[in-house]
Amino acid sequence: MPSWLSLYYDEPLELVSGTGNRVTDAQGRTYLDFFAGILTNMVGYDLPELREAVTEQISKGVVHTSTLYLLRQQVVLAEKIAKLSRIPDAKVFFTNSGTEANEAALLLATAARRSNQVLALRNSYHGRGFATTGVTGNRGWSPSSLSPLQVTYLQSGYRFRSSFRGLDDEAFVAAAVADLRELLAVATAGDVACLIAEPIQGVGGFAVPPDALLAAYKEVLDETGTLFVSDEVQTGWGRTGEHFWGIEASGVVPDAMTFAKGLAGGYAIGGVVARGDLMDVVSVNSISTFGGNPVATAAANAVLDHLLDHDLQANAAKLGTRLIDGLREVAERVPAVAEVRGRGLMIGIEIVGADGFTPDPPAAARVLEEARRGGLLVGKGGLHGNVIRLAPPMTLTAAEAEEGLGVLTVALESLRG
Repeated sequence: MPSWLSLYYDEPLELVSGTGNRVTDAQGRTYLDFFAGILTNMVGYDLPELREAVTEQISKGVVHTSTLYLLRQQVVLAEKIAKLSRIPDAKVFFTNSGTEANEAALLLATAARRSNQVLALRNSYHGRGFATTGVTGNRGWSPSSLSPLQVTYLQSGYRFRSSFRGLDDEAFVAAAVADLRELLAVATAGDVACLIAEPIQGVGGFAVPPDALLAAYKEVLDETGTLFVSDEVQTGWGRTGEHFWGIEASGVVPDAMTFAKGLAGGYAIGGVVARGDLMDVVSVNSISTFGGNPVATAAANAVLDHLLDHDLQANAAKLGTRLIDGLREVAERVPAVAEVRGRGLMIGIEIVGADGFTPDPPAAARVLEEARRGGLLVGKGGLHGNVIRLAPPMTLTAAEAEEGLGVLTVALESLRG
């Protein structure tokens, strides 16, 4: 297997079973999961409704037909997502992953605008495909300068290392918008296809922009008809707590949204929901062999129904606030914690050196290991690999939140000496 498939931990884990919000490794040790397979197991493990939906579909003997045939579960799911999207006359195309979803959205935008010029954000991540690495604003995840797109990078919500660091929200947004206008004038030919943006940057360390930033960007884009694609692969389905889609915090209805990750509770699915005229811009034949297959869409329907019926968005808001508040209390006595940020059950902890600014990836790795020793699994990311990422299943309980906070407190305080 390729060397670039890196594994967490000095002694990598093999997870062999799970129930609720806990997983068990091959040695029989059980952990509370605060990363959920990179936000994918968003309803935890062994959810009865999910298991029953998948078992029922498999028992019919049809696990695949392709989009050349009618797929009832796909149509039902598309209708739900179109309604939830708030996008006028919305249509949905299903893929197998967030990478594929973003590739499809970029295809729609560039075809509609007859332009290969795209705006993206610094510190962003959009996938590992040819176009999506081309619009990823983090060289740690973008291995080549080759791309089918001409990309210009704007200021993002990662203000801790921004050239506009230190400005308050209003001043930051004003400076970023002035920068956007200058970039449009000097770095593009004018006919830009779209801006693609994560409402909260996931791999980039859960960086949260001022709510007004993306709304202000869209006002500028609307002057020229430039499209806006919201990458909701990590922020969708209520994980941010305050809203069902991350972009709603900005009061913006985008032209298209991409989704994936937790929708099917671990089964492979992704997709694009877009304005009908934008979705229909493709003038050639196209299909998806595996996208929206019967098993994945059966799983997704069960997960989405469970999420809505149990108001997991409200749970994310409540427990996310508790975790963020608790971690900020820890940060006050641990100088290595420069910033605790996030929204809902998307939380980033920036780890730095003695000067309070220099990234300290080895220290972040120590926190990862200490948390594991305490029975907690967390993630790691950020531009420099120095951010601890927390994204528990949205089925997290209050008791589990306190348990995880306790383990994290010990792990972070280990950096004091």
